[in-house]
Amino acid sequence: MDMDQLKRQAAARALEEVRDGMQLGLGTGSTAKHFVELLGERVAAGLKVIGVPTSEATRLDAIRCGVKLTTLDEIDHLDMTVDGADEIDPDFNLIKGGGGALLREKIVAAASDRMIVIADDSKWVPTLGKFPLPIEVIPFGLGATRRAIEKAFAACGVSGQMAVRKAKDGHVFITDGGHWIVDAQLGRIVDPPSLAKALSAIPGVVEHGLFIGLASSAVLAGGEGIRVIERRKPKGD
Repeated sequence: MDMDQLKRQAAARALEEVRDGMQLGLGTGSTAKHFVELLGERVAAGLKVIGVPTSEATRLDAIRCGVKLTTLDEIDHLDMTVDGADEIDPDFNLIKGGGGALLREKIVAAASDRMIVIADDSKWVPTLGKFPLPIEVIPFGLGATRRAIEKAFAACGVSGQMAVRKAKDGHVFITDGGHWIVDAQLGRIVDPPSLAKALSAIPGVVEHGLFIGLASSAVLAGGEGIRVIERRKPKGD
């Protein structure tokens, strides 16, 4: 079974959690695209849902698939977001943003009662960091921002090369929000929550791809079938 089929299996399993009348966050990326397409089939068969897309690409996919859309200006919360991830660790910390939509993805996930991550099982890793960490930045003062990022890395015990992301045409990649992305090759992130907090404190950083405490479950598809893993809630949560 190829990777695309595995992603579609994970999307199909997550779709089983969708109920009539739900308000859904619709993720971005190849796995989330499968979810939107399968959701569209259910909508055509009579399911009533409304979605908030996390990118312009997902918005267009949803329209094509007949999924009714709204915005977080028009509704005050989402029942569930279904989205992919570039990496997931056993504490349910994520790296996201390989597709460049991390800012909108995080806004939508934070507005949701639940976040289900759908992925092939290669995305489940013991420690985050092999996948480059995306950091969305404002172009103005980029040199100062990069120096501040390097200091944050050093304080959190990580280091690595940073590069401004380029689009397929060779020009700088521009996010839907009009920002740039710096990808950091860190190799191993020893304390994701601390690094997330340090990066969030930098004025030139709009958002970063560390999603901490947002994912509630993961649907992983592999050669052995589907695994559904639930995040253990801390005591008192």
